[in-house]
Amino acid sequence: MSHEGIRFVSEDEAKRGDLAARELPKEAIEPERVKVHKTEGTGMEIDWKDGHHSSWSFKWLRDGCPCATCNEEREREGRKPGEPKAAPKELLPFYKAPPLPEKVTPVGRYAVSFGWNDGHTSGIYSWDYLRRHCLCEACRGSLV
Repeated sequence: MSHEGIRFVSEDEAKRGDLAARELPKEAIEPERVKVHKTEGTGMEIDWKDGHHSSWSFKWLRDGCPCATCNEEREREGRKPGEPKAAPKELLPFYKAPPLPEKVTPVGRYAVSFGWNDGHTSGIYSWDYLRRHCLCEACRGSLV
């Protein structure tokens, strides 16, 4: 059940230990080191204080933007964070530049924000959000 972007977790979900329902340990959502490969145009990596390593491509990060507008659009279309929009059915598709951040800004001690080359700037990627959407083999089965 949800209401205007707020997800209410049932007791059953919490008991099952779903990743979305459980609180992560502090070390799991505190970065030891954050590397944003802006010059290379490849993506971002985080080494977490609990020893885990995560990485995301810029494409995944742009498609997984956690802002309210992008989140509502994904929910309407039935897409998960990081899942791209369906390609338009055009006879001759136009070239679309790959997503690259023009600006990367820390947000307090809890998040990072990107100013994307398509003009989008409203997503705040919290450490909690990024850890819950880790794409490594071990975490892949626990994605929200």
